[in-house]
Amino acid sequence: MNINDYQSGTYKPQFEYKSFSPEPINHDWTFEDAEIQQLLSEADRALGELNAFSQLIPDTDFFIRMHITKEATQSSRIEGTRTNMEEALLSEQDIDPEKKDDWDEVQNYILAMNQAIAQLESLPLSNRLLKKTHHKLMQGVRGEAKQPEEFRTSQNWIGVSLKNAIFIPPHQEEVVALMSDLELFFHNQQLHVPHLIKIAVAHYQFETIHPFLDGNGRLGRLMIALYFADFGLLHKPALYLSDYFERNKTEYVDRLMAVRESNNMKQWLVFFLYGVVETAGSSIQVFKDIMVLKERLEREVLPHFSTRRQSNAQALMRMLYQSPAVNIQRVANQLSIKTNTASALVNDFVKWGVLVEMTGKQRNRIFLFSEYILIFNRRED
Repeated sequence: MNINDYQSGTYKPQFEYKSFSPEPINHDWTFEDAEIQQLLSEADRALGELNAFSQLIPDTDFFIRMHITKEATQSSRIEGTRTNMEEALLSEQDIDPEKKDDWDEVQNYILAMNQAIAQLESLPLSNRLLKKTHHKLMQGVRGEAKQPEEFRTSQNWIGVSLKNAIFIPPHQEEVVALMSDLELFFHNQQLHVPHLIKIAVAHYQFETIHPFLDGNGRLGRLMIALYFADFGLLHKPALYLSDYFERNKTEYVDRLMAVRESNNMKQWLVFFLYGVVETAGSSIQVFKDIMVLKERLEREVLPHFSTRRQSNAQALMRMLYQSPAVNIQRVANQLSIKTNTASALVNDFVKWGVLVEMTGKQRNRIFLFSEYILIFNRRED
């Protein structure tokens, strides 16, 4: 089907409302549009460059953890949470109780993402995997009573009420068939559809089906990263689009609605592909900035430590790339050193500008590797 001929679906009358019934997507998608062709070429080239960087840089998995933390923070922010990246990096006991609910949702996203990526080793991107990931996403947070891990068996909607909804997804009786069609679309090798077009269409379709009673937005965005990983578009999971969607939230919502309301799939694809190009470029720059920071600290800071303390200093430096928010006890435990040794080491890292104390307290102090966090944070706004 040519995207210019695409008909997104129809509104079906239900009791006192109309639900939107989307057309199945498991068929070929063709396009002759020059703008899409150009953006698709740019996006493929950007992903290739990002792949190269992720394989060249040592300890890439340390930095991937930060990418996932940012993705969790930004994706949850689209849904209204207000946890920032610094807070997301803190331990549970260090979180303000008033911010605990939002923090829990972000932590669930991180756990769900890590679990799902690990499960891709034995389970392909599928409805089964999405259900398992949804269960982890909703565990112990707001919405945990709304059928986690199960496709919905009642009507949901986007908006303040069913009567005043902005959008009403398909009736619950259609969900299983539509999600089966989506799963077939993922793995249909008879289709000659570029992967980036495929996941863009699939994300639109998932958000339109809204198959769960809660958590659809977060899971739909998480699904993009799982697609990249499952189909080998990236060797390392280093590209996440939620920051781009959050910074362009109004357009993100409008582009999805424009497909439903006026069959305008082209503009959604343009928006999505542009996001891949921009985000891949940002991720590449993050890797470059990390290498500059790493080399500078190895050249200007680590030589200040004596031979006797050098191994501990290097071990703390490696620890900070994984966990850039620490306290003294955590450093002592992680490095298997005494508390006073850890305290002296942390104080020297503060002295040389690597760590910044964030609480202003004398006890229960928390230290941030702030320059490193800023590399990931600076493109949020």
